[in-house]
Amino acid sequence: MNEILNMTINEMPQTEFDCSCGHHHSFSVHDMAIRKGAIEELPRMAAPFKDGKILVVFDNNTYKVAGKKAVELLKEDGFNVKELLFDTGDDILIPDEKTLGRIVQEQDLDVSLMVAVGSGVINDSVKFVTSRTGLPYIIVATAPSMDGYVADGAPIISQGYKYSPVAHLTYGLIGDTDILQTAPQDLIQAGFGDVVGKITAIADWDLSVKANGDYRCDTCVTLVQRALDKCFSTAEGLKTRDAESLGALLEALTLTGVAMALVNISRPASGAEHMLSHFWEMDFIARGLNPNHHGIQVGVATPVIARFFEEMEDILPEGTKELCPSAEEIRALLAKGGAPTSPKEIGISRELFHESLVKGYTVRPRYSILQFAKDKGRLERIADKITEEIYG
Repeated sequence: MNEILNMTINEMPQTEFDCSCGHHHSFSVHDMAIRKGAIEELPRMAAPFKDGKILVVFDNNTYKVAGKKAVELLKEDGFNVKELLFDTGDDILIPDEKTLGRIVQEQDLDVSLMVAVGSGVINDSVKFVTSRTGLPYIIVATAPSMDGYVADGAPIISQGYKYSPVAHLTYGLIGDTDILQTAPQDLIQAGFGDVVGKITAIADWDLSVKANGDYRCDTCVTLVQRALDKCFSTAEGLKTRDAESLGALLEALTLTGVAMALVNISRPASGAEHMLSHFWEMDFIARGLNPNHHGIQVGVATPVIARFFEEMEDILPEGTKELCPSAEEIRALLAKGGAPTSPKEIGISRELFHESLVKGYTVRPRYSILQFAKDKGRLERIADKITEEIYG
């Protein structure tokens, strides 16, 4: 029981066990390789699909750092490879109808496997399409920027609205620390911000259990907390792309994904801080602007949500506040990893910020500290107070 807590991350694929939470959990990812030089494992990992065509998907940036190498390795091993390049120029790739439709168009009838080379958008787009077309996919991670590599959700944009439909788990994950060291600093900051966001996500999950009767798996909480502790202990090295720090960051992001896969919900990774991030992102896209990286927004939203826990401390269920450090501590942690600490830093206007605090709970039907504040009649007053603290 709970034997996954005794495994290394590379031992976790194809694990199933009876959990102390009363559920039988399974983690159906077939293979994971997170280490220096891990991209060399791609032909071995893709071997069961060698009889068909392999569609390799990348953009102009991820092609340079890993896509070219991935294609070369597969071709040298005798695979039939088709390449799909998204050339976005100076713009960012959006996981919308256009992107998803292009992937579907390029999926020939004899394609047996897709290989996604990238991070958030590439991973989510290929994950979504393959889940609908019944194909497996492998993700070659190019940045430790988000926690969705081994999760089954696929955040996408539909008619300007961001939502997270259930997709499926990847067949395999390759996390090569040599490749991760080439990631732009803002993507490293995004990954760290996403990890920091788990602090309030875990507190939110506890609140939802005690105030709303939701289900929680303590094994998954332990899995995430261990990963956070390891990542935070080496966070200083992220500023210099230290290999050990980057490995700990990707491991924390991946283990969070494992936890989500075990319980089939994003609760271990996503709470009210993600609601604010999604609210801001949808506003930027609606105005034709490139949004900030998801994880950077999650990071700066985390101390904001911690302020809600502070303001609601007098009526929170017993033990919930103890799970959430102070907003000041969280800002110091973000700074330790070189990430932004305030929504003002990343271009969130006062008006958008205040609106997100008041309406953020509507982004997804999930109980959180925002819903709790609304139910107790304190939401707008706290929103006014925090907005004034940050923006003056």
